[in-house]
Amino acid sequence: MTRDNKAILEKANAAVAEGDNEGFLSFCTDDTEWIFVGDQTLRGKEAVRQYMAKAYLEPPKFMVEHLIAEGEFVTALGKISMKDEAGKMVHYSYCDVWRFRDGKMAGLKAFVIVDPLT
Repeated sequence: MTRDNKAILEKANAAVAEGDNEGFLSFCTDDTEWIFVGDQTLRGKEAVRQYMAKAYLEPPKFMVEHLIAEGEFVTALGKISMKDEAGKMVHYSYCDVWRFRDGKMAGLKAFVIVDPLT
């Protein structure tokens, strides 16, 4: 099961990297909840859809350094770069902890900081 969850997350991330937000959302439960620690919480697929439309003006660029899976959780550590509203590329380091339910992404707890080395 943990291998399946890792593969699901990899497919979902590939969809986002290609600009296919709806493809990504197909891997999420309708009641998915995303918690950006210290920032905001998104509840439900529609809230995530609206967030992605605003935040991903262009597809983000991912560099996943580690995927660690155990039970219903997959943790991804890496870097992500995306343009801000002014069109400037911003680089972040992140740790995403995904919770899966019935083969879909049901929750995210994201720890994201601007990468100070860029």
